[in-house]
Amino acid sequence: MEESYFRSVLRRFRYHRAGVVSFWVVVVMMVLAVAAPLIVPYSPDAINEEFSAAPSVAHWLGTDQIGRDVLSRLLYGMRTSLLIGVSATLISTVIGVALGLLAGYLGGAADQIIMRFTDMVMSFPYILLILVAGVIFRPGLVSMILILGFVDWPGVARLVRGDVLSLKKRDFVTSSRIAGMPGSYIMFSDILPNTMGDILVFATTVMATSILDEAALSFLGLGVQPPTASLGNMLNGAGSVTVLTDMPWLWLSPGIAIILLVVCVNFVGDALRDALDPAMVK
Repeated sequence: MEESYFRSVLRRFRYHRAGVVSFWVVVVMMVLAVAAPLIVPYSPDAINEEFSAAPSVAHWLGTDQIGRDVLSRLLYGMRTSLLIGVSATLISTVIGVALGLLAGYLGGAADQIIMRFTDMVMSFPYILLILVAGVIFRPGLVSMILILGFVDWPGVARLVRGDVLSLKKRDFVTSSRIAGMPGSYIMFSDILPNTMGDILVFATTVMATSILDEAALSFLGLGVQPPTASLGNMLNGAGSVTVLTDMPWLWLSPGIAIILLVVCVNFVGDALRDALDPAMVK
């Protein structure tokens, strides 16, 4: 019996051991983040009597300078950072896919206008653009999602446009056009499904970048604001030399969580790229 495309992709994905392990690590971290209200030992904002306490039976990852349980804040911080990463990725992907489809399929003046606007956005230094936006808009969870969502789309747009320019010359698209199918049908039924592989791979890169950007902005005090916990502002609270040297439990856990998330999401993207590549036959 002929193997289906989905089974073929799944089989090739399983050959990428780092990708498989990373996938399950991300899944576990997501489950812990989503289930945080059910499993945390304390409220993330509850102040205990022990200040800057080292890890113990009562507080597995210790407490911060004002007595809040680090483990509870870590799980809630992962929840916030993942929410920002996933939401910003969805926003940027939707914008990029829509503009890339229109530019590639319509061509002409529409293509020139969309791509020149895309080039203009990409011409700004990425980090500087995010920092300026973080200063202009009121720091917070929603503003972080919107800022990252609206600055990460140009790469997706250029990728999709390139795929559309190649696909619209294929026979199945020509057949639909000759049959009198409307442009919207051709774009969303014929062309878009054939670009989903590249979009998914690129989306993993955008998600990893968004998590890092949130951590950077929150660390600088321009992102998620306390008392809401995020991995970035947990690092912000551990920025003094005294904390770095004498209280490593305050920065090790959020730092390791950020590294794990970013590295594992990138490994999943690499595995998806190999699994979706038709030339990868095993």
